[in-house]
Amino acid sequence: MAMEYWALVMFAVTILLLMLGFPVAFTLGAVAMAFGGYFLGWQEFELLPMRVWGVMTNFSLLAVPLFVFMGVMLERSGLAEELLETVARLFGRLRGGLAISIVVVGAVLAATTGVVGATVVAMGVIALPIMLKRGYDKGLATGAIAASGTLGQIIPPSIILILLGDVMGVAAGELFAAAVIPGLLLVLAFIVYILIIAYLRPELAPAVKMEEHTPGLAGKVIKSLLPPLILIIAVLGSIFFGIASPTESAAVGALGAMVLAALHGRMSLNNVRDSAHHTARLTSMVFIILIGATAFGLVFRSMGGDLVVEDIMLALPGGQWGFLAASMLLIFVLGFFLDFLEICFIVVPILAPIASMLDINMVWFAILIAMNLQTSFLTPPFGFSLFYLKAVAPPEIHIQHIYRGVIPFIIIQLVVLGLLILFPEVVQWLPGLMAE
Repeated sequence: MAMEYWALVMFAVTILLLMLGFPVAFTLGAVAMAFGGYFLGWQEFELLPMRVWGVMTNFSLLAVPLFVFMGVMLERSGLAEELLETVARLFGRLRGGLAISIVVVGAVLAATTGVVGATVVAMGVIALPIMLKRGYDKGLATGAIAASGTLGQIIPPSIILILLGDVMGVAAGELFAAAVIPGLLLVLAFIVYILIIAYLRPELAPAVKMEEHTPGLAGKVIKSLLPPLILIIAVLGSIFFGIASPTESAAVGALGAMVLAALHGRMSLNNVRDSAHHTARLTSMVFIILIGATAFGLVFRSMGGDLVVEDIMLALPGGQWGFLAASMLLIFVLGFFLDFLEICFIVVPILAPIASMLDINMVWFAILIAMNLQTSFLTPPFGFSLFYLKAVAPPEIHIQHIYRGVIPFIIIQLVVLGLLILFPEVVQWLPGLMAE
């Protein structure tokens, strides 16, 4: 068998090992060393240190730990609790109002924290018992929380957008701008779905009685929404108006998160230490996976695997549309079994050059991938948001309730993905406006 086909075997072995639960970074590195050493010789890895050095000195990737620190610090500041309480009172009089408030708060937290796990856990702990007490359907309640918690994947500042930008050679600022309208479109789609369900089957999402609303609601809403909105404007506005790079704006966000924590009386040495520790762990995980993926990519390309994939993709009927359909289907299916980081570092580097050859707009393609990857947090059996929520859910919530609840939201995400494919201008309008 020709060497390039052994590269496909290497890819298949890697996917199999990851599905069996082996650590991502070590699997990538070990498989690359085994196949590279046997087929190419150990001299092939003489180039690896220079590639790893390039990864570690990439200034754009410095935004990752800064945005992670911002998100973790905000999660510890009590922002989520205050937002949920006030926004729930604001929408509570509507049928499905509590679920709508979950979506709204999820969007705000996505634009400030961007940490999916922290958002799902916070809303699961605070809002789920309240929704169950008010008679909400278990599936709808858990589905709304899990889906809203994943909005941090598409709404900037998103860690996955930074990583995709680095892998695909696209500026993170462009991706942030391109993701704004798709993110808001997804939020709107979630809210419309909840309103329709609440109208057709009001027993699934009852309204909160009017007497449960307290006076001074407008002031409380302004007080709880104003600080995160100011932080969002400071972080994203500085990027969109060309005042700061994503890395510089991430530093502004980290400082702003500490200020908000201080305003909420949560700026303690323990919180700073815990946030720094969590940031170091998550950042180390991302970079060690990236180093393993660098070794994997080096061997895969040297064996000619990229040329085989290129030939297969270019031979698909339909040109650009055939490639888009195949790549989106591949990413969606892999999302059932693999983490978004694994797909980003293993699959995307193979698909991106082919998309460039087909003259596909790379910003648009990156947003399509990000929207698709967002479903990987919700798709059973290994959707991380499902596990985050189950870990903090009350005993009466079973994993079957969560699985049932997320299915409509997965379908909504796929519908929005289809709209973005059919109408690329939705993605490209804001970056084009910024370029003028």
